[in-house]
Amino acid sequence: MIISIINQKGGVGKTTLSISLAAAWAGRKQRVLLVDADPQGSALDWVATRGERASPFATIGMAKPILHVELPKMKKDFDVIIIDGPPRVYEVAKSAVMASDAVLIPVLPSQFDVWAAEETVKLLEECAAYKPLLKSAFIINRKIANTAIGRDAAKALKHYPIPMLPASLCQRVAFAESAHGKTVFEMDPDSAASRELQILAREVWKLAT
Repeated sequence: MIISIINQKGGVGKTTLSISLAAAWAGRKQRVLLVDADPQGSALDWVATRGERASPFATIGMAKPILHVELPKMKKDFDVIIIDGPPRVYEVAKSAVMASDAVLIPVLPSQFDVWAAEETVKLLEECAAYKPLLKSAFIINRKIANTAIGRDAAKALKHYPIPMLPASLCQRVAFAESAHGKTVFEMDPDSAASRELQILAREVWKLAT
């Protein structure tokens, strides 16, 4: 299956989420390909930061509007393909959505980010005209634990015609530190961040299959 992590707004944690989900599924012996479709190449930079340590999953760069043509050809070689989508590169984002079986939209717990999600929702609605079976869901990312902010954002997102996953990810130091070339599972498989990701990975898998 092919899953896109898409939001036309930047800075919502798409790359960290993409890497983390790829690591979660690779840890379950799934054959995983992470496609860096962001011209900034952050996922590729993460792999380079690992140095001689092998990545737990395969990674390629493809920041071009050919994803819907090329990636279906690769499905036979992988159990799951994850697309780390670009911000503000409409044709590439659209190609990513058209390639996908499911789309995950990370949203930060702020009213501004809820409003900004409208652009991505419109993109999915446009693509749904050609892919009526396309699945999608919001995920609240970087939620501040033990506050009402995440609940307020979840409530505000309900006016969009896209469901929200029950799982969410909190703002944790482990996610920030994972940018230095280690997954949260490699740092501490029993951490709160690792447990949240395992729950999220199960929910996204259920959504996409």
